[in-house]
Amino acid sequence: MKATAHHPHYRPTKITCACGVTHETFSTKGDFSVDICSACHPFFTGKQKLMDTQGRIDRFNKKYGRPAAKV
Repeated sequence: MKATAHHPHYRPTKITCACGVTHETFSTKGDFSVDICSACHPFFTGKQKLMDTQGRIDRFNKKYGRPAAKV
């Protein structure tokens, strides 16, 4: 039995993000591009914002009797 029977044949690959960052890795697919990566995603950059869409939190607090948050 071949030593690589259970392993696909990986080759060096460049993955390019829309922001311009390039990651070098190994893949069977070859070079490809992605829309978002860890360099530009808000979760990883710390620029993520929590938004109260249409006052839903205030409506919930009003319905269930919790006092409004003090700002």
